Amino acid sequence: MASIADFRYDKATWCPGCGDFSVLAALQQVCVRIGLEPEDVCCVSGIGCSGKISQHFGSYGFHSLHGRSLPTAQGVKMANQELTVIAAGGDGDGYGIGVGHFIHACRRNVDITYIVMDNHIYGLTTGQASPTSKKGHKTKTTPVGVAEEPLKPLELAIVSGASFVAQAFSGDLKQLQNIIEAGLKHKGFSLINVFSPCVTFNRINTYEWFKEHIVNLDEEEGYDPTDKYHAMKRIHETEGVCTGILYREDRPAFHEVVLGATEQGTHRQPLEMPEAEMKSLIDQFRR
Repeated sequence: MASIADFRYDKATWCPGCGDFSVLAALQQVCVRIGLEPEDVCCVSGIGCSGKISQHFGSYGFHSLHGRSLPTAQGVKMANQELTVIAAGGDGDGYGIGVGHFIHACRRNVDITYIVMDNHIYGLTTGQASPTSKKGHKTKTTPVGVAEEPLKPLELAIVSGASFVAQAFSGDLKQLQNIIEAGLKHKGFSLINVFSPCVTFNRINTYEWFKEHIVNLDEEEGYDPTDKYHAMKRIHETEGVCTGILYREDRPAFHEVVLGATEQGTHRQPLEMPEAEMKSLIDQFRR
């Protein structure tokens, strides 16, 4: 049986206090808790501070291009459905250059878990505005304040067809672990947006700020995560500053309904082709 040590690889190099440490620790602990082995898991990451997580997490890993963790992760899952596939990145990576892939991953409902470490800033490139930076936030690229409305990833995921949408806070490790466990066990596309403060370049959305403003919907009496419209209403009412399993539904994952789907992954399909079938294909190209 795997231990925490088995899921540790290399020393994390994030700034002291970075929220990404908690995400890495929670992911390692959950994998052990639910009985996964390192060889059962593949972590695909994008570019940015959060993209380093695939280097520090002791499983199969792939450090993809900027904004491209989701298509890579989807390909891994479709090729080997036996793997637990995790995509990971930041708000700039996933909701900026990668937002098109994000929408289509949601609507396909591919059976992967997407963890976004959302710090409302571009941390790796030293503090520019990101797609989730609040309007008016002053940064290097917006010295008089962000002019655009922030992208709303939770609502976007729900309306795009994600079957599991949750939000956590790296300052609440217990809830973070529980949400990651639920996301990994869910069959279908799971978005877990994590408020992961950047202690170096974002002095607005700090740990203290989130602790003062977060509404925990997991503790809200009567909240029903299967009610899509109520979920959208509460997200709107809290201005997106809420945590918990916000929405989930049970429906077939992409690999179960795609044309040509089989019970076995591509990696277990026979590669041999009967001679008669090969001859028939060649004859078609000769015509």
